[in-house]
Amino acid sequence: MIHLTGLPEPEGAPAPGACVRIERPEPGLAIVYLDPPHRPKLAAFDVALLRDLDAAIDELAGDASLTGLVITGREPLSFAAGADVETIAKISDNELAGRFVREGQKLYQRIAALGKTSGGRVTTIAAVGGPVPGGACELALACDRIVFADDPKSRIGLPEVLLGIYPAWGGSQRLPRRIGVPAALGSILTGKLHRPKAALRMGLVDRLAHPAYLIRIASDIALGRMQCPYRGRRGWRALLIDKNPLAGAVIAHMARKDVLAKTKGHYPAPLAVLPLVVRAPRVSIEAGLELEAQNVLPLTSSPVASNLIQIFLGSEQAKKLSRIASGPDGELVDARKIERAAVIGAGVMGGGIAGLMAEKGLSVRLRDLDRKQLDAALAEQMTVIGKKRKQRRLEPHLADAAIDRLEITTEAVGFARCELAIEAVAEKLAVKRAVLSELAGMMAPDAILATNTSSLSVDAIAEGVPSPERVVGMHFFNPVRRMPLVEIVRGSATSDDVVARIAKLAVDLGKTPVITKDVAGFLVNRLLGPYLDEAIRLVESGVDPHEIDAALVRFGMPMGPCELIDEVGLDIASHAGASLAAAYGDRMRASRYLEPLIEAGQLGKKTGSGLFLWRGERGGKQKNAGRNPALSSRGGLSLGEDELVDRCVLALVNEAIRALDEEVVAGPAELDLGVIFGTGFAPFRGGPLRYADARGCDEIIGRLQALRGARDVVASGARLERFAPAELLIRTASEQGSFHPRT
Repeated sequence: MIHLTGLPEPEGAPAPGACVRIERPEPGLAIVYLDPPHRPKLAAFDVALLRDLDAAIDELAGDASLTGLVITGREPLSFAAGADVETIAKISDNELAGRFVREGQKLYQRIAALGKTSGGRVTTIAAVGGPVPGGACELALACDRIVFADDPKSRIGLPEVLLGIYPAWGGSQRLPRRIGVPAALGSILTGKLHRPKAALRMGLVDRLAHPAYLIRIASDIALGRMQCPYRGRRGWRALLIDKNPLAGAVIAHMARKDVLAKTKGHYPAPLAVLPLVVRAPRVSIEAGLELEAQNVLPLTSSPVASNLIQIFLGSEQAKKLSRIASGPDGELVDARKIERAAVIGAGVMGGGIAGLMAEKGLSVRLRDLDRKQLDAALAEQMTVIGKKRKQRRLEPHLADAAIDRLEITTEAVGFARCELAIEAVAEKLAVKRAVLSELAGMMAPDAILATNTSSLSVDAIAEGVPSPERVVGMHFFNPVRRMPLVEIVRGSATSDDVVARIAKLAVDLGKTPVITKDVAGFLVNRLLGPYLDEAIRLVESGVDPHEIDAALVRFGMPMGPCELIDEVGLDIASHAGASLAAAYGDRMRASRYLEPLIEAGQLGKKTGSGLFLWRGERGGKQKNAGRNPALSSRGGLSLGEDELVDRCVLALVNEAIRALDEEVVAGPAELDLGVIFGTGFAPFRGGPLRYADARGCDEIIGRLQALRGARDVVASGARLERFAPAELLIRTASEQGSFHPRT
C-alpha cells in the first residue's frame, strides 16, 4: 500500500473508494474505471484518486482468477489529466514532494508487476483516449499494452518539462525502454503530445481503436482473444543504440547542445532529465526510478518550476471565464457555443481570424469589398490547411471541411443566421462604427458584435449601435494562428453573457482569454509602449540595436525589441504610440526618431528595411542583414547589459503596476498571464509582477529612481514620469511586500 499522509487533499474530496469503479463483465477480466466525482470533466491524479487506485490494485492483486485487467476512464475520451498540478503547487516541503514522487512510482510499479503479485500472469491493458498527458501517460506505460482512442481529441505524451519539472512516476525510464532513447528525448525534452497515428508509428501505443470500441478491443486483448503485438523498441536497435554507452554519450552531447541553444540555460528541467533518459535502458528499473526521484526534487522547489506551474494554473483558470451563472441558484454553466460567425475585412488579421475559425469547426462568412483580398485569404487558408494535411496533422476529411466552411463574399448578404460578427477593418472610428451599425441591422437582436481593434475604445465604437450590451472587443494578435492570447475587452455596457460566450469561443479556438477594461492599449499594447519606446530612445542615443536585442533575448524575451518593432511595422508602432501618448500623457510620449524612416517608406520587415536591413531567404523567412545605415545617432551612450535590460523591462514593469492599480485586469495572475502570452515575456520569470516580486519592491524602486536620474532620461523630459515609481509599487513595498500572495 502507498502512504499519502500529510499530502494536500483536493477540494471536495469524496469518501475513500468513490474515485475508482471495478467491474467484472466476465470471468477472468476486471475493468478499473477512473471516475472521481469531484472532477466531473477529467480525472487527475490527486491524493484521493491515487489512494483509491492503490486500494483497487490491492484488491485485484489477491484475485487468483484474474487473467486480464483493463484500466480506463469514465468515457473513452476522458482518461486523466496526469498528476494534479494544484497538488504539486501546494507542496512546498521537500519531504512531502519526495513522498508524492515515490508513492506514485510505487503504485505504478505495483501495476507493472501485477502478474507476479496475483500468483499468475495478468495482462494489463491501458485503454485511453482524449488527453493523456504526464502521469496518465506514465500509468499507461506501466501496463503491458496501450490501446489508444483514434480521435482528433486524443493526445498522449509527457509534457512535464513545460512545468519546470520532468516525468518522475517512471516516465523518464519507461518511455526510452519502449520507443528508444533518441525518440524519447525528442518527446520528453519538447513536452510534445502525440496524435494517435504518430503515437502508433513511434511505438508509444500498441493499437488504435475507434472510441466506441475501445473497451471491447482492450478486453479482448487482455483475455487473449485478440492479438496485439508490442510495438515498443526491441532487437538490434536497442543493443546498437539504446544500450551502447558510446552512442549514449554522443546522443547526450548533441541533445544538450540543442537544449542550451533553445533555452539559453534558463530552464533546468530538460538538462536534468536528459542523462536519466540516456541511461535508462542500461540500468535496472529500480535504480532508474531512484535516480528519477532524487534528481527531480531540486526542480520541484525551484523558482522556475513555481513560475511555470502558476502560468499553467492561470491558463486553466482562464478557461473558466466561459462559465456563467444560471438558474435561481446561480450555478455556473458553460456559455452557449458559437457555431456560425461572420468576419468583415479580409486583410491579414481578418483572413487569419476567419481561417482559424473555419479550421476549428465554425461556419464562417468572410466579407470584403476587395475581391483580391478575399481570394488571397482563401488561398492562404488552402495553403495552411494543405500543409497540415501533408504533415498528417489533419485528416483528409477534416482538411476539406476546414476549407469548405470558409465562404467569401463581397456582398452584404447571408449574415442573418450568424451568431457573431467580428470586424477587422481599418483602425478608423467612423469606419468601425459604420460596419457594426450595418451588421446590427442585418443580424438577430442577440447576435454578438465584436471588434478586433487594437487601439480604439470599444465604448466609442459601440456608440450609436443598437443594443450596445452585445458589443465587445475581441483582440487577436498577429500572427493569429500562432499567438496564444485573445484580449476580451469589456465595454461599459457589455453583458456578462457576451463576455462568457466570447471567452468560450477563444478557448474553442485554442486561445487563452484575458478580460480587460476598455482603456487605451488595453493591457498588452499599453505595456509594450514604454518597453519599445525605451529601445528606440537607446538607439537614438547611440546604442547599437543588436546589443539591445541581444541583452533582452538573454533576459528571456523571444526576440529583441528592435526586431519586434520591425516585425510589427514602424508605421503601426508609431500609430499605437501616438494613441498611447494621447491617452496617458508625457510618460507615454514616443520618440520621433523613426519618423524619417517612416516618411521614406522604410517600415520594417515588410519593406526590407527598418531599424535593421532584411533579406529574404528560402521558405519565406527573412534574415537580419545588419543595422540600417540610414539610422542617425544623436549621442554616444554606452551601457552595460544589465542597464539595457532595466531600461526596457522596468519601463514595462512600472506600467504593469499602474495597470494593476487601475484594475485593467482582475488581478496580478491575470496580468502576468496576459503579458506572457501576449508579448512572450520570459515565462520562466513568471511575468512582470512575479519578476518584481522576485527582485523585491524596494530594489525595483531604487532602480527606477536611478534610471529617472540618468542624464539622458532627464534630458528627454518625457521619461521622467515613466520611471517615477508607481504609487501601488510604493504602497506594496511598505505593506505586504509583494503583488502575488506569498506561499
